[in-house]
Amino acid sequence: MPTESAQTDTAARSAAPAAVIVLAAGAGTRMKSRTPKVLHEIGGRSLLVHALDAAAGTAPGQLVVVLRHERDRVAAHLAEHAGDVVIADQDEIPGTGRAVQCGLEQVTATEGTVLVTYGDVPLLEAAALRELVAAHESAGAAVTVLTARVPDPTGYGRILRSADGSEVLGIVEHKDATDEQRAIDEINSGIYAFDLAVLRDALSRIGTDNAQGEMYLTDVLAIAREDGRSVRAVVTADLMMVEGVNDRVQLAQLGAEMNRRILTRHMRSGVTIVDPATTWIDADVSIGQDAVILPGVQLHGATDIGERAVIGPDCTLRDTEVGEGAEVVRSHTLLAVIGAGASVGPFSYLRPGTDLGEQGKIGGFVETKNARIDTGAKVPHLSYVGDAEIGEGTNLGAGTITANYDGVSKHRTTIGRHVRVGSDNVLVAPVTIGDGAATGAGTVVRKDVAPGALGVNAVSQRNVEGWTLRRRAGTAAESAAREALDRSDATADASPAPTAGQEKQENEQR
Repeated sequence: MPTESAQTDTAARSAAPAAVIVLAAGAGTRMKSRTPKVLHEIGGRSLLVHALDAAAGTAPGQLVVVLRHERDRVAAHLAEHAGDVVIADQDEIPGTGRAVQCGLEQVTATEGTVLVTYGDVPLLEAAALRELVAAHESAGAAVTVLTARVPDPTGYGRILRSADGSEVLGIVEHKDATDEQRAIDEINSGIYAFDLAVLRDALSRIGTDNAQGEMYLTDVLAIAREDGRSVRAVVTADLMMVEGVNDRVQLAQLGAEMNRRILTRHMRSGVTIVDPATTWIDADVSIGQDAVILPGVQLHGATDIGERAVIGPDCTLRDTEVGEGAEVVRSHTLLAVIGAGASVGPFSYLRPGTDLGEQGKIGGFVETKNARIDTGAKVPHLSYVGDAEIGEGTNLGAGTITANYDGVSKHRTTIGRHVRVGSDNVLVAPVTIGDGAATGAGTVVRKDVAPGALGVNAVSQRNVEGWTLRRRAGTAAESAAREALDRSDATADASPAPTAGQEKQENEQR
């Protein structure tokens, strides 16, 4: 007798379709965009990639995408994000029936179940498709349609059922429906499970003799009924899951719904999201338990937030790795790594190639790029660090600039361990500052500084007395200076003359 796990595996295999055909050939004219509709994004992925992710979750024998509008552009997108799909090209014959027929030309199987879905249904889940396949095969149906019940079915095709409710007798479009049929609240999602042989045969019998001159996929249901075959329906309770995108309004609506679901998933997994209304997280982001996401945060791409990290408020992180217990405040990061226990911000910009080590610090108003800042190193404020290596425990003073570009090439700055760089330094690359070295405030470092050395190039200060009075006459600065000098002179006149002992002491101090 097979084990329970073996029975589960067998059931899973039996529910795997022979193929999934994803229809993505339409122009999407209502989007009013130069971008093909299926390439518009929500949740960090294109609509098409969301649809393919759901389809791939059924473990199909083949995954076929039917293209026509902007074919090469969409195909290039597929090559980048879903290289294992098979592309089918729809010809000039219009209609969903013809699109599926073109897709079937790429299907090598001769039997089994074929799923048909769409490239503009981003909330569709693999679990719903697997349930559809399982119900279809369990009933031995020729066609099974995924349906939903809605409060206002206006504009949707209505599902006509048999008296006992077990069979689908047909689908009637809203414009063709009677008043009685328009009262039906069960609508067609357009997502189907077909018996492969039935589908091939029925499509060969469908023409374009209708008002639109199209091959309608829904005609397959009528042909299956005429042939005495079973047509069934599976009702989903999740209407949003089968909603498609036709314009920018629906794109925003489904984007907001997807974000709500993503936030809910993270919160139920142990993440604190203080203000879901101002938080946006892409589908591929991962967040560890007990992380805290404060208001105004956007997490995009393949961002990975470690446990107990605190992000926000007002941060945008894209393709960024944040270690356990790190903090990022009011900052923007892109392709950066932030080590465990490190801190960033506020108001800093971490550009690609930034790697902040454990317990490191990038403070306020700092920009970094292609820089490794090692364990415990600090760039506290008002600095630019690009193309640089900063060693363990090193501290860069306020206003430090790595001058990495000579107008032709980028050069690298190397700063050793436990270095103290003074405030307002310019480090002219290529240059190296050795371990344990230091630089004075205001230094322009053009030559290497040896380990343990002090690099300074300050000159003696020279004051030009009366410069403002001569060069800025008539200004507020001249007036303020003259008033201050007058007060100083009055104070000097009122002071007693120094004794001989005081004069000797002052001379010695000088």
